[in-house]
Amino acid sequence: MAEAARKRRGSVNGGDRRPDDRLFDRELDHLPPEMRWREWMARVEATIFAASEPVTRSVLARVVGRECNIDLLIADIREELRGRPYDLVAVAGGWKHLTRPAYADAIRTAVGTDERAVDLTQSEVLVLMCIAYFQPITRGELSSFFGKEISRDLIGNLRGFGLIASGPRAPQPGAPYTYVTTKDFLLEFGLDTLRDLPDFEALEDAGLLSKEKLLAGDILPGFAAGSEGELDAVDGE
Repeated sequence: MAEAARKRRGSVNGGDRRPDDRLFDRELDHLPPEMRWREWMARVEATIFAASEPVTRSVLARVVGRECNIDLLIADIREELRGRPYDLVAVAGGWKHLTRPAYADAIRTAVGTDERAVDLTQSEVLVLMCIAYFQPITRGELSSFFGKEISRDLIGNLRGFGLIASGPRAPQPGAPYTYVTTKDFLLEFGLDTLRDLPDFEALEDAGLLSKEKLLAGDILPGFAAGSEGELDAVDGE
């Protein structure tokens, strides 16, 4: 009895604060199949609607039966949302309700722009693109690609926007930090995973997208000279 009481107190005062799973009916075996499916759809959509971040598959699995196919469930929800001004979108490893792009102007007119909106320079976009495709990558490797040192200020700006973070140290003299993209990067560009980057697999398969070629200057020859002015401006900030 005393041990059981301690466990109950522990479940309330620390650790997992979710309600006791034994008290929540996931399976809904008492309902006919069609009503069970509709209830699972409602639970999943409500969970995603209430969340401020993309909801992962493992989270959604807490509110549906063990035999429930979440992908089919999401597909049915999206079908019901067809024609609505918002959709259920796979982004950053989960699902999130997002308004459709066609209504962006109406939203801006009604509520203005988001003060936290990311506004990147061309140089920042190019460096961010390289980090996204070739991560983990060091600042020195980025500088080798562009033929000019990439400033700490530029890296700091991308970090300040939350688009990149420090990765593992590189196995190089001095063990410099590498840089990787973040979950906020996926959210900002509407990507579910890095595999959704444009033509990622096609460029790799064609041998056109290679970190080794990039560092050797075999990709986009003369690009660094064309971008030098803007990179100088960023370095001088």
